[in-house]
Amino acid sequence: MTEITPKRAVVTGASSGIGAAAVRALRASGWDVVAVARRREKLEALAAETGAEAIAADVTDDASVAQLAGHVLAGGGVDALINNAGGAFGLDPVASGSISDWQRMYDVNVLGALRMTQAFLPALRDSGRGSVLLLTSTAAFTAYEGGAGYSAAKSGEEMLARTLRLEEAEHNVRVIEIAPGMVKTEEFSLNRVGDKEAADKVYAGVEKPLTAEDVAEVIAFALNVPHHVNLDQVVLRPLAQAAQHKVIRTAL
Repeated sequence: MTEITPKRAVVTGASSGIGAAAVRALRASGWDVVAVARRREKLEALAAETGAEAIAADVTDDASVAQLAGHVLAGGGVDALINNAGGAFGLDPVASGSISDWQRMYDVNVLGALRMTQAFLPALRDSGRGSVLLLTSTAAFTAYEGGAGYSAAKSGEEMLARTLRLEEAEHNVRVIEIAPGMVKTEEFSLNRVGDKEAADKVYAGVEKPLTAEDVAEVIAFALNVPHHVNLDQVVLRPLAQAAQHKVIRTAL
């Protein structure tokens, strides 16, 4: 019998939340996974739990990404890149928005995805079954007060995905965009507002917001369907979030 080589994926932002859940989901479905994030200790704990390979790297740093790619590709090919590293910082209106927060969001959400994609695209083409998956947000296509910086960054990442899909179809590389709505993770809102009480209010009364595991299940599904099937854009929200501006809060 011919031995089938497991597919290999690189997941950024893997130290917590959706990234860590995606590592678990892909490992459970038979993938070899390289888990990437800045926080080495959390990565090593995840690696011990799942059998993934852990590599500490910063997607906002050119040299770090180049070193990461060199190390990963020295160990074999890559079949999927999951650009999950990202985040929102601040809820200020445009009139008083922090330039540094906007710059930070653009660098990690857009340029981080660009750096990683450029570093691994040749290997994904060589794979013959390569996929680039980008985690954007419903904020990419819905404006809301206090959200201009994050929406701008995620819109930029969405345009990266759309354009890349046009450019890479001829190379048999799938480009998948997963755009979640309200997802309750341990760090997203806390990192954004900097205060646990304020972060908890984001989900107050919402009986069942999405979890990191919900999103990870969709990521794994999108990567495990036959390669000729491309899920261009998947939007997922909790049932309680009918739209960005309409959230049912009953469990108060």
